[in-house]
Amino acid sequence: MGSVSGAERQALVVEDDEDIRSLIEFTLSTQGFAVTAVGSGMEGVDHARERDPDLVTLDLGLPGIDGIETCRRIREFSDAYVVMITARDEQIDRLIGLETGADDFISKPFDVHELKARVNAMFRRPRRGPDVPTPLAQTARANGADHEVLQHGPLRVDVDGRRAFRDRQELTLTRTEFDLLTELMRTPARVWTREALLRSVWDTEWASDTHLVEVHIGNLRRKLGEDKTTKFVRTVRGVGYRMESLA
Repeated sequence: MGSVSGAERQALVVEDDEDIRSLIEFTLSTQGFAVTAVGSGMEGVDHARERDPDLVTLDLGLPGIDGIETCRRIREFSDAYVVMITARDEQIDRLIGLETGADDFISKPFDVHELKARVNAMFRRPRRGPDVPTPLAQTARANGADHEVLQHGPLRVDVDGRRAFRDRQELTLTRTEFDLLTELMRTPARVWTREALLRSVWDTEWASDTHLVEVHIGNLRRKLGEDKTTKFVRTVRGVGYRMESLA
């Protein structure tokens, strides 16, 4: 990430509408971000590579390459939080955007207070609830008492180092995918409802956003290398998700 602990957070606004671009820039600056604003997808990719921002807001209908392609290119080198903002409210756009690596989606016209709330929630990423010890997962402490490592079969998550591995092969996860995996592995026997994951990972009560969980779980499964014979995340029909028993 571009910022280090205690440093000013960097935000990149990619929006071709000058009025909306100025509004988002002002809103994020009041949240303590140092904001760079550009008007096209290619400029967004170039500035993201140069500045390594902590947050990117991305309009879907950009000139040149659209927001989905811009997001895909940024995701090749950045783990910034990405919020897509669009005038269209078509479900397919939302799903494609999330599958490309966006963390959240807001439709125009939007309330600046909602944008602030969602950005703040992403950067808080609270960890709630006690760990439930079970034979399916182990928590180890390495390099000091505060370094947490979770193990579930061939999966290993270095929580403090924010690195995830399968069979010693490091996985390329977005920050949201990493946080989802961490929550599931911390309490592997717990069945997480979509609403509970929204509260824990996204810190939101918006029930209409359960699609966020579904799409990110799908992306996570793909990156974990699940197939017909190997499953790590189990869908509990009508309830939610938990880690698959490997016994």
